[in-house]
Amino acid sequence: MIGHALLVALILAAPDAPLAAEATAPARAKQGMVATSHPAAVEAGLEVLKAGGNAIDAAIAANVAIAVVEPMSCGLGGDLFAIVWDAKTKKLYGLNASGRAPKLATLAAFKEKGIAKIPIRGPLSWSVPGCVDGWDELRKRFGTRPWDALLAPAIKCAKDGFVVTPLIGRGWRSTRAQLAADENAKVAFLRPDGSAPAIGSMMTNAPLAATLEAIAKGGRDAFYTGDLAAEIVRNSEAVGGLIRAEDLASHRSEWVEPISTDYRGHTVWQLPPNGQGLAVLQMLNLLEGFDVKKSGLNSPEFLHWFVEAKKLAYADRAAYYADPEFAKGIPIGKLASKEYAKARRALIDPEHAAKEVPPGDIGYAHADTIYLTVVDKDRNCVSLIQSNYFGWGSGVAAGKLGFMMQNRGNLFSLDPKHPNRLEPGKRPFHTIIPGFVTKDGAPLLSYGVMGGDMQPQGQVQVLLNMLDHGMDPQAAGRAARIRHEGSATPIGDVMTDGGEVFVERSMPESAAESLTAKGHRVVRKNDGNYGGYQAIWIDAATGELLGGSDPRKDGLAKGY
Repeated sequence: MIGHALLVALILAAPDAPLAAEATAPARAKQGMVATSHPAAVEAGLEVLKAGGNAIDAAIAANVAIAVVEPMSCGLGGDLFAIVWDAKTKKLYGLNASGRAPKLATLAAFKEKGIAKIPIRGPLSWSVPGCVDGWDELRKRFGTRPWDALLAPAIKCAKDGFVVTPLIGRGWRSTRAQLAADENAKVAFLRPDGSAPAIGSMMTNAPLAATLEAIAKGGRDAFYTGDLAAEIVRNSEAVGGLIRAEDLASHRSEWVEPISTDYRGHTVWQLPPNGQGLAVLQMLNLLEGFDVKKSGLNSPEFLHWFVEAKKLAYADRAAYYADPEFAKGIPIGKLASKEYAKARRALIDPEHAAKEVPPGDIGYAHADTIYLTVVDKDRNCVSLIQSNYFGWGSGVAAGKLGFMMQNRGNLFSLDPKHPNRLEPGKRPFHTIIPGFVTKDGAPLLSYGVMGGDMQPQGQVQVLLNMLDHGMDPQAAGRAARIRHEGSATPIGDVMTDGGEVFVERSMPESAAESLTAKGHRVVRKNDGNYGGYQAIWIDAATGELLGGSDPRKDGLAKGY
């Protein structure tokens, strides 16, 4: 692991401004590389790679480590999605490790409680945590190292301490009162005097260390059927949650076929619903009809096209994306098709912002997250994203186990007619999406952008920066971004007022003025909600790995 004194010096020297002056060259390496949002997690992954583990081993180790050092964003109480490129079979594999609604979570139960919308916080927002089973599925299918070796770096961090980085530290401090309200969270995540850890200080989590040691010894079953499961259920019953032993015992992840579209000779891959990766493919198909390269980086024309394409894709997202095991017949192929995009593209007015955007006729009867990517010497690749959903998830700890329970169940609709309606055993709509790009049948780019609804928008922007504008992966992530916010949501709302376009202050003023002239409501703001990006580009000509890490976050890309 990186030395404490060195890491503290780096952290305290880091600028507060999200895009302050700093080196913009990508990280370069020949053997292997890890990119994620905390240096300690990067080092955990590299430690496994250098010891002979592969990319899958390193990704698991890095994810477990970041669950310790960035606990508000991810952890054992959340879900996981991953795309794996296997160098032996030269194929992509998709893993959906999202959890399902408890058996007691029915529309009737919420109606009886007089609840019209599932709460954002609290135990009624819980779905079964899928993360630990996701790690196990990755390890069993592609990994080479046992549980104890993969969890060792994280256990060391939790026991001996880790350095609190600037963005994480500021977030920790701002949520101190929330943590103090839950006695178990207070023990795990605050100092003995009730204060939040200061930036640059060391922090430990003894309860989480004990939990990880139990998994290192007993594997995933310790979490879903053993003593850890018993503590989750005990706490659920104590605080009014709906999760019971059978919900945990019956949980299984699912290996799925990734979906794709072609964008200017590159194959862009996502996972199918219940996630929102399909929105990336829909936006790319819509934008392919415009000359993005000729228009220039973040030109007024492009920004207008981008926002309007986003509105169209998200209107479909709100209407149709759901768990395909329950919402039968979702025509993913049609939604991702060029023909459908051509018809929808005709709705984009080049001069005026749309105020109302209905979903297409398809013939169908803040969010905190971590993203990480790893590429090894054999060019196995992992694109992995994991989340509690909101910061600190539900705001309720998993009893005395040292982690928070996610609030992903909040994304179910209580409308009985909606495809994403709450049903026992159903997976909610999900915002977290790993991305991948191949070219001529070979891996080219493993990448992702964390940040709730921003994820498809951020992925499309960084992709076009690289594929249309020829930027390297570091410059592509550093460039100014925008995000559109409307009311088209996966619980049934539709956009009726055009929404707002948030523009980073580093974006040229002329671009913002042009958007305003076309009828967009523009807000110039640096608020930390433009996503957090990581990427590794595989240069086939040189054999080099080029890494990019978002300056809006605390992490880095590093290889050897």
